[in-house]
Amino acid sequence: MKRAARIGLLYAVFAALAILANLGSQALAIWLYRGAYAIEISILAGTAVGLLIKYILDKRHIFGFKTDSAAHDGRLFILYSLMGVFTTLLFWGVEYAFHWLFGTDAMRYLGGAIGLILGYVIKYRLDKRFVFVARASAGTA
Repeated sequence: MKRAARIGLLYAVFAALAILANLGSQALAIWLYRGAYAIEISILAGTAVGLLIKYILDKRHIFGFKTDSAAHDGRLFILYSLMGVFTTLLFWGVEYAFHWLFGTDAMRYLGGAIGLILGYVIKYRLDKRFVFVARASAGTA
């Protein structure tokens, strides 16, 4: 299998895993709490779980990136997270739109999955260009 096809397949599988973890976390949050702001809390919980899973998988298996230290890994995670702000807003927007248009959990989750897929396509390009890039060595031009 060609490298690009392998990376594309792995990225899709990892995105699917992160989507399942995200939506599963949302469902768990809704099951545990149905009070004020339950939808918002569930979306935040799902976002956090999906973000952590996707970062670990992308860093290691998609970009083959090794950090120099825990501090470097922390800075990289922050940059990775910042690159995801736009894509997260896209995901949230689509999920909320489905929630308000259809008013059911199933349709909200479908909107969330669609928003996540769109966001992941954009996020890959941002991460490849700005996050998981090797720093130039001191002696190179």
